[in-house]
Amino acid sequence: MKILVGASRVLVGILFIFSGLIKLNDPIGFSFKLQDYFAPEVLNLEFLIPYALLIAIFVVIFEVMLGFMLLLGYLRRFTVWSLLLMIIFFTFLTFYSAYYNKVTDCGCFGDAIKLTPWESFTKDIILLVLILILFFGSKYIKPLFTRNIRSLVIFVCFIGCLGVSYHVLLHLPILDFRPYKIGANIEEGMTIPEGAPKPIYDYEWKFNVDGTEKIVTTKGDYPDQEGEFLGVETTEIQAGYVPPIHDFTIERDGENYLDEFLNEENLIVVVAYNLTSSEKDGFLPIRDITNEALKKGYRVIGMSASSRERTTTLTERYKLNFNFYFCDETTLKTIVRSNPGVLHIQNGTIKQKVHWNDVDELELQELETAKPNLNFNLKQRLDSIAVLDQRYRKLMQAKTDEERAEMGKEMGLTPEEYNGDLWTMQTVIDSSNMLFVEKVFKNMGYPGKSDVGEPTNTAAWYVLQHNPDKIPEYLPLIKEAGKKGELPFRLVAMMEDRYLMNQEKPQIYGTQGRTYSDERGKFIWPIKNPETVNQRRSEAGFDQTIEEYAKLLFGDDFKYEVKTLEDVK
Repeated sequence: MKILVGASRVLVGILFIFSGLIKLNDPIGFSFKLQDYFAPEVLNLEFLIPYALLIAIFVVIFEVMLGFMLLLGYLRRFTVWSLLLMIIFFTFLTFYSAYYNKVTDCGCFGDAIKLTPWESFTKDIILLVLILILFFGSKYIKPLFTRNIRSLVIFVCFIGCLGVSYHVLLHLPILDFRPYKIGANIEEGMTIPEGAPKPIYDYEWKFNVDGTEKIVTTKGDYPDQEGEFLGVETTEIQAGYVPPIHDFTIERDGENYLDEFLNEENLIVVVAYNLTSSEKDGFLPIRDITNEALKKGYRVIGMSASSRERTTTLTERYKLNFNFYFCDETTLKTIVRSNPGVLHIQNGTIKQKVHWNDVDELELQELETAKPNLNFNLKQRLDSIAVLDQRYRKLMQAKTDEERAEMGKEMGLTPEEYNGDLWTMQTVIDSSNMLFVEKVFKNMGYPGKSDVGEPTNTAAWYVLQHNPDKIPEYLPLIKEAGKKGELPFRLVAMMEDRYLMNQEKPQIYGTQGRTYSDERGKFIWPIKNPETVNQRRSEAGFDQTIEEYAKLLFGDDFKYEVKTLEDVK
């Protein structure tokens, strides 16, 4: 018994210290796991969710302390009782998770060692046996060193745990075991390697054979069975390989920009997974560092799981000069344990990652694309105008009243607004936007990427495009901006085509079409020298040929035909 107690003492003590320190390195991550357990569909202890971080810190420090107390033989009776009660509770918890498949990762060893629910339960059963040996053989637990030395070691251990927890809460985990650690490539983390295990399913085919239901199980093939087929159910009996990164998206307005941003040479990403619970003071230093990054030529975006309305309100309140994109909240919590936090990504590889307290530690080099004269006040105003420019146009595209109501609520509009005369309200906004843009045109010329960066340099173009009566006056300014590279030339081409069409002249690049409800139907407006239009489109920066663009504009069934001015007249 003495030997059993001695071996159990060392094993349990070391395991508790190791498990506690792993979680102490990332108490925020452990608090997320506790929130999963407190959820209504698991333990239904929602009232504890606001205290999850406090509970997490207490549990992990207590776990480390119990490990040291056991090894030193400090407060023997208190220690073995605490160990027993704790392991009984966690054994119940892991069994509940495994049996009901509620929480698929217990978080026993944080992100360092992943255990399945049944592996976690097995580990706790072994620990329970070892702790029971300690409980019934506690008289063999002999103290080490003198009482004063033991007390000093425990005190130093407690202070050390507090210091570590304080440090990682104000900064980031000391060791990062997650798939988004510095040096990790996101695209590689999403890749399934060749030969990786695939999931295996049982297919239960149901048949009615002479009035009796019969079930035939296969691995996927339709069985050779007589009778009336009723249905099939599938059950996963062996999970396949799941890549470490599998829920990462960068979405905005229903489009996924993942490939675009993973190919970005120098990208600064501000992660704020939930704006309701984020540290608002963190956006002040983030505004300063992102403004510096923009001037030095970096592209800057935000990522959040909060609504478009909340992110827009935040950017306006803190004068942030970047747009937010949507990503799953759990994924963002995994990326960085700071709300907000900042990453530097280079061609999909995470180069730097900091807590908002440490944004001044970001190393930003001045790139060849640096824009030292960025006008942030003008950029912010144009970003706001860009939002207003699409305010009611999006609602006009809604196919049903329900869809429009949902979009309107997400935008923070009242029922009177999203059910009103959308075109009239948008026309008023367009006129107001044009007044501001005209002042900018007259005072400084076109606000291009050297002045306001990308994609803000397109905002004034959209405003002018939606005020066609002003195009003749400012088209030379647009052409000059395109010539200098301040504006994508394909936008210049679109505006020139629109101007020519409104003048009833042949367009050049084939960007404009007309739709009529009568026998005239749909057609691409006549093009000057149509036989070489695809060459001009390519030179202007368009990806599609005129034939492909026509289908994109009017539908897959549309066939492009060359029209002359006489035809359309």
